[in-house]
Parts: sequence; C-alpha cells; structure tokens
Amino acid sequence: MRAYHLESFGGVEGIRLRDSGPATPEPAGPTGIVVSLRAASLNRRDLMILGGEYPLPGVPGVVALSDGAGEVVAVGDAVTRFAIGDRVSCAYFPRWRSGPITPDAFDQPGCTLDGMLAEYAAMDEQWAVRVPDHLTWEEAATLPCAAVTAWSALTDGEPLIPGQTVLTLGTGPVSLFAVQFAKLLGCRVVSTTSDAQRAEQLKALGADEVVDYVRTPEWGAKVKELTGGRGADRIVETGGPETIDQSVRASSLHGQIVLLITGSARKAGIEVSNAAYASSLVTVRRVFVGSRARFEEMNRAVSAHALHPVIGRVHSFDEVHAAYRGYASSPPFGKVVIRVSS
Repeated sequence: MRAYHLESFGGVEGIRLRDSGPATPEPAGPTGIVVSLRAASLNRRDLMILGGEYPLPGVPGVVALSDGAGEVVAVGDAVTRFAIGDRVSCAYFPRWRSGPITPDAFDQPGCTLDGMLAEYAAMDEQWAVRVPDHLTWEEAATLPCAAVTAWSALTDGEPLIPGQTVLTLGTGPVSLFAVQFAKLLGCRVVSTTSDAQRAEQLKALGADEVVDYVRTPEWGAKVKELTGGRGADRIVETGGPETIDQSVRASSLHGQIVLLITGSARKAGIEVSNAAYASSLVTVRRVFVGSRARFEEMNRAVSAHALHPVIGRVHSFDEVHAAYRGYASSPPFGKVVIRVSS
C-alpha cells in the first residue's frame, strides 16, 4: 500500500511516498473497517502542520491529510455501522462523537493519527461517516474539515432564522461552504473579496451582495448600509486579526461573530478598537470544526438539497508536491483535491 508520510516538517520535501504495509490492510480489530480511498483534499491546516505552525504538533511519519473519501472493502467481525461497499469518510476528530469536545478527543488524522493521503485507511467504525450518494468521490473528499466548520459556524449557538443576514469573508473553502449553507438555511448572504472575477463566482454560488474590501476598506459600514442599517446577524470570521475590527462594525446589535482563525503573519493577536466595541452587543465565539454528529447532520442537509461542493483544482496521486505548492502559492476558488484512484 502506498501512502504519503510527513517525514519532516518545514517544506514539501518532507512529504515522502513510501510503501506502508500490505497491499490491502486488515481491519484493526473486531470493530475495524478498511477503506479504499478514492480522493483526498487539502486544507489550510495541512500547510500549517507541514510548516510546524499548527497548534497541535504533527507526529513525524504520520500519513498526511485529514480529508478523504472512499469505499469500505473489509470489516471486522463486530462491525455494525457499515458494510462492504459503503461510501465513507473519516471524521476530523475521530473520537469526538457529539456534544462539547473534551481534552481526550483532540487527535486528528494527518496530524497525530494516520490520515487520508493513502491508497487505504484502516480505522474503527466509530470514526467513519457515510457520505452523500449524489457526490462524486472528489466532492465527498472535501467535507470533513471546511464543510463541517462552516456548518458548525452557522448552526451552533443562537439559531439562525430564515431571512437573517450572514456575512462571509473572502473565498477560502470555509467561506464558500458558508455561502452555500447560509442560502440552504434561507438566509441573505453578503460576501467580501477584492477580485472582480471571484465576486461574480460568489454571486453565482448564492451571495446576494459582494463588497470589495480593498476599494471599501471600511467595509463594516458598507455591510450596515446593504442591510438597511441592521448589520449582519452571523459573521463567519475567517480573517482573524486582519478583519475582526471591521467584522464587529458590520454586526447587528445582537449579532454573532464565529471566529475561526486567531493568528496572522502581521498581527499576533485579536484587537478591537473602542469605537468598534461600542457599536454593538455582538457575541464572539470560537469554532473548531465539529463532532461526528455535526458531520452526519450536515450530510443529511447536503443530501436533501443535492448540494455540490466547489472544487477548484484536481491533482493525481503522483502530483502531491505540486498540489501542496499550488495551494500555498495560488489557492483556487474551491477545494484542492487529490484523486487517489478511479
């Protein structure tokens, strides 16, 4: 079995393709399953793990990537959740089933556990989640991190009400999923970007309004204007230190800012001006992907609405280094996917 391992950290040279055991692994115990992986996808966290910048240090030699999807090809004697032929993915936090996360559930594939950039993955049945039948393998491989994060951002905390406004920032995968899910939930969407072509792509995806944050640096006031002075009820804050002040200014009186990123190259921490702080009674909360139950809940919504993730670029299994480099230097509009097998 071939798999890409993180042998060292710092650059793509540390990602090594090597044989990792028998051609087809056996289930790891009576509740284990073996998945023939068909596709995997990259997230920003994978670049951070490779660069040694992720809060949870990567284990040397671990198989890369948290996100992937494939077909169950073997099951242990006591497996009840899946059968051979089922289409599955692995949860981002395999040990976090539901409710609030606990300190013993922080292990993640592609970081502290072997991940999805391999021909096969062996895992416990409790770690796996069925993926929607209408999705291609490439689309299914995009779900565990970015999609679940966006879903949790919109459905955790105070519930959104149809007709409310969601603000998304930029065109990263979490933001794109947030646009799709917000429309699915019956909300109005305002998005930001500085690229005219991506503005049109955001509108095609469902955004009702798009604000150019370079031409309009005080875009928080523009969001207020576009919402008749009310502001955004939910802000999916993917910029962190660079954008938090304007996000606070864009909020409705009792809005929620869901903060996903807390560090940047230029600013070490979160700072909000007194003027922005005084402009509303906004609540700020953190989201870190979501539980297996959230993943399953999201998949039911994806299936019911026949939603399709946005894919920006697809690489072959032999182009992993190019996939990493391209994602780091010029991330596309949509997910970067690696096709493992057909």
